[in-house]
Amino acid sequence: MPQRAATIVGGGIGGLAAAIALHQQGWHVEVLEKAPEFTEIGAGISLWPNALRALDTLGLADTVRALGAEEATGGVRDRRGRWLSRTDNAELARRFGHPLVVLHRAELLRALREALPSRSLKPGSEVSGVREEGGRLVVDHRNGESLADLVVAADGLRSPVRRALWPEAPAPRYAGYTAWRAVTEPLAEPPAEGAVTWGRGERFGFTALPGGRTYVFATVTLPQATALGTSEYAEMLRRFGNWPDPVPALLAAVPPDAVLRHDLYDLPPLSTFVRGRVALLGDAAHAMTPNLGQGACQALEDAVTLAHCLDTTADTDAALRSYDRLRRPRTQAITRRSARLGTVGQLAWPPAALLRDAAARLLPARATLRSMAPVLHWSPPGTHAPATAGEGR
Repeated sequence: MPQRAATIVGGGIGGLAAAIALHQQGWHVEVLEKAPEFTEIGAGISLWPNALRALDTLGLADTVRALGAEEATGGVRDRRGRWLSRTDNAELARRFGHPLVVLHRAELLRALREALPSRSLKPGSEVSGVREEGGRLVVDHRNGESLADLVVAADGLRSPVRRALWPEAPAPRYAGYTAWRAVTEPLAEPPAEGAVTWGRGERFGFTALPGGRTYVFATVTLPQATALGTSEYAEMLRRFGNWPDPVPALLAAVPPDAVLRHDLYDLPPLSTFVRGRVALLGDAAHAMTPNLGQGACQALEDAVTLAHCLDTTADTDAALRSYDRLRRPRTQAITRRSARLGTVGQLAWPPAALLRDAAARLLPARATLRSMAPVLHWSPPGTHAPATAGEGR
């Protein structure tokens, strides 16, 4: 039987994971990345138990865990620094089989990239079109064209492939707030616990990275595409420099030229993730706000699910229908949940913010973990997630 060929459009986390999964099943894969090299300019990334189970399927969970940090405790604080809720990472691991691991996005991308043959990686290959010719797909790109039996569009929030082949698809929608992200220099005494601090129309979060560094992020409700008159670092310092400890010390340890800022968007629900033998994956299919830390986690789930469907169903069209049926309801539900959490976190009207904080303070930790089960208690198709400790399945 001739070797099947898959072309992956986009060399981010989801695209590389899909390439690995298909390569491990004997597909000839190539990853077309428009940038001149495979790299990641982002900051930190959270990998929850569901993502680590997906990485386990790829044989990479131990590698990735060794690159990251596992925080003992995390949670939510109010504007005065008082705890509203806390989550024990050990209890998270006990219930869901893996802890929460945080690492730099560049480290995760490197681990994924090194799991593929170098010949599969095609940087500087911006895609200009996908068409069908002679029963196969032809992907036109800057360096020529590629023939494929399957195309996986993992090309992000503003996916050119989605725009071309899903012309009826709605445009990404602005979440109503912008975000800053940065990584501190190594700290002599990094925070022992991570936290997100809720203000009024503002949030500031931090979590540990290896080597004494800390990943910091902040959100502020602003009109879309608001131009600021100062540097991004100066704006973070102005807005958050007097927030409760350890926020001032963390900001002091951030290199001023290392702050990234992006308006946040999600993708309204699509009617299908599949068109012919083209499948959308990751942000191209279901871009979501980062409030649940599930964007990359869901892309990793997509990758192993897609590969499983193609491995267990000989008919590619039928396999892609199965992928769509398995992934679309779940990812769209998580997108909605993340949007709701962002709305709550960004509340600015003082009475509403006070009520929110009071409700969070009264919610038992076990209820918080139980509410996370639909997201975290996922297992790759063909495997079984561990039973939730102390609870029924």
